[in-house]
Amino acid sequence: MVKSDLEMTYPVMEHFYTLQGEGRFAGHAAYFIRLGGCDVGCVWCDVKESWNADNHASNSVNEMIDWVKESQAKICVITGGEPAMYDLSPIVKALKSIGVRSHIETSGAYHIKGDFDWICLSPKKFKFPIESSLIKANEYKVVVYHKSDIEWAMSYINLLNKDCILYLQPEWSKSESVLPLVIDFVKQNPHWQISLQTHKFLNIP
Repeated sequence: MVKSDLEMTYPVMEHFYTLQGEGRFAGHAAYFIRLGGCDVGCVWCDVKESWNADNHASNSVNEMIDWVKESQAKICVITGGEPAMYDLSPIVKALKSIGVRSHIETSGAYHIKGDFDWICLSPKKFKFPIESSLIKANEYKVVVYHKSDIEWAMSYINLLNKDCILYLQPEWSKSESVLPLVIDFVKQNPHWQISLQTHKFLNIP
């Protein structure tokens, strides 16, 4: 028997209602659903426990929608892990049916399935983004762990759509050393912006 969209299940590491901490929607209330499973393998990842999908219980789209409705959130962010490993169309359709914006945070290493309202693409050197995802991005957010990451961030900008917002984000543990470099770069290249992890300052999820 074929499952309906609402019966489709995904491995969920955690879910919570908080404020978006980064990028264009920083400061907006949003419900986060963090899916398990990732093969990108960032050395500085702060949620390495999300990598193995088998370590996380499966939840249905119907359950996820109930979480979001109970919170009364107007934005739902699907993150990971690497959420684009999965076909997320059922989740997106269900969110649209209740009038909630659907956002995704992805490395762009996989084709993005689902008509998302906002795509935050944060490319990683560990598994390069693909063109079909780059062209869909609404914001392009490169985490700067080393000064070489700033130059690398330029590698893909010609594949982005003309309206995509460009961000450089200092990696939290390296902020002291890389933030001055990022500030100087943005001053010299004002079409770029700085994204800060404001949720770290606020001490919220």
